Amino acid sequence: MGAIHQFFDFFMHLDVHLGDWIQTYGNLTYFILFAIIFVETGLVIWPFLPGDSLLFAVGAFSQKGSLNIFLCYFLLTGAALLGDNCNYWIGRFFGPQIFGKLLNKKYMDQTHKFYEKHGVLAVVIAQFAPIIRTFAPFVAGIGKMTYPKFVTLNLIGVISWTTLFLWSGYFFGQLDFVKQNFHYVIFGIIAVSLIPIALEILKAFFSKPEKAKKKK
Repeated sequence: MGAIHQFFDFFMHLDVHLGDWIQTYGNLTYFILFAIIFVETGLVIWPFLPGDSLLFAVGAFSQKGSLNIFLCYFLLTGAALLGDNCNYWIGRFFGPQIFGKLLNKKYMDQTHKFYEKHGVLAVVIAQFAPIIRTFAPFVAGIGKMTYPKFVTLNLIGVISWTTLFLWSGYFFGQLDFVKQNFHYVIFGIIAVSLIPIALEILKAFFSKPEKAKKKK
């Protein structure tokens, strides 16, 4: 329970923790932020690290002058691009070996076709969904989505993602309402980010009865 409480405390009080990092580590904070975004997007085993909410908090602190907004923008955009590309190649080279016993060739081929057909939806929009954001490049690699197409779509998704959340924090993070209710704002960002996942779950849930009727 203690670890779970610390986990939620970290998410809900990002402003406090980020402020502590800046006070304690100074310019090393940039490296910490780069590492978090890289790991969250690049290592499929760490999908629960903060992404959207962290970018918003970084933007808010940049507006106060605690961080350089332009350095953060290019650094964190680079971290996400590097992470996603590493994730893609991990999936492409090691995915079949790791999941070979779980995924047969038929499913691998279906995954490839899905990404080739719905690449924009799968890669660009997935960038805005926690957890899915971490798995999408990995699965794209497993499905052997053509690399030029992945790079193009990933670039669009990442730039849109960092631009939206980082600059939203920069322009709105210092509003009195936001400062006084920062943890609620972070919770709202997380909730909104989970909407795509919730919609997919609902879609899958309601499609099951229809498939059952067709079989009858």
